[in-house]
Amino acid sequence: MKNQINHYKKIAFFIVHLLVLLPLFMSVKTNAEGLPDSTGHPVNDFADVIPPAYEQQINAIAIELFNKTETAVVVATMSDIGGEDYNDYANRLFEKWGIGQKGVDKGVLIFVTVKERKMRIETGYGVEGILPDGLVGEIRDKYMIPYLKQDRYGEGILNGTAAVAQVVSKAAGAQLTGQIPVKQPKKTSRSIFSFFPILIIIFFFILGSKRRGSWIFFLPFLMGGGGSRHSSGGFGGSFGGFSGGFGGFGGGMSGGGGAGGSF
Repeated sequence: MKNQINHYKKIAFFIVHLLVLLPLFMSVKTNAEGLPDSTGHPVNDFADVIPPAYEQQINAIAIELFNKTETAVVVATMSDIGGEDYNDYANRLFEKWGIGQKGVDKGVLIFVTVKERKMRIETGYGVEGILPDGLVGEIRDKYMIPYLKQDRYGEGILNGTAAVAQVVSKAAGAQLTGQIPVKQPKKTSRSIFSFFPILIIIFFFILGSKRRGSWIFFLPFLMGGGGSRHSSGGFGGSFGGFSGGFGGFGGGMSGGGGAGGSF
């Protein structure tokens, strides 16, 4: 009889603890899988960091690109992802939303999480050939991160979207419209002190010159006039100004291709 009582006490003890811990386990599972639903639009600015004017331009680019190439470019910003790995989060978000058409998988997710200061461009299976990881990394480094570091989210995400759109449209032989150039942040101007070595070289050129004025020929090269100082990196072009529906959530899949990093 005593053994039975002890047995029932153990069972009761186990049930009580299970009831106490069950909500905790459910909460952990919910946090891990609690990805937001898409808004149905290209821009999903849950962090509220993209100004309306930029959001309108990004939507226009994405809609036109999808209608002309069937490639879906979707933006998602999050205020906080709870310390989760941003690469895994972006991949799972891509899968949940099904970016791109099912079986074609021509989708791109541009993901930014503000608190963790991380970003990622996730590519679907169908665009990995035209957007290999190295090229995506170049778009990230040259055209997005310099803006994101300055908390200029609208400009950085618009720039990244436009760069991706240009690569995709060129590969598809499609012409996009509008006036949104892909650009890099302006470099800071040189300090006057940085020209001292050049001035010294010019001085000795003058002293060593046998003919009056012959040194002037070299002046443009010494001052850096022989080429362009700020390269655009090969992503010129313009986009935007297109309206219509967006059917970019059709069940596309990603194998984890793309590039991400801190800003």
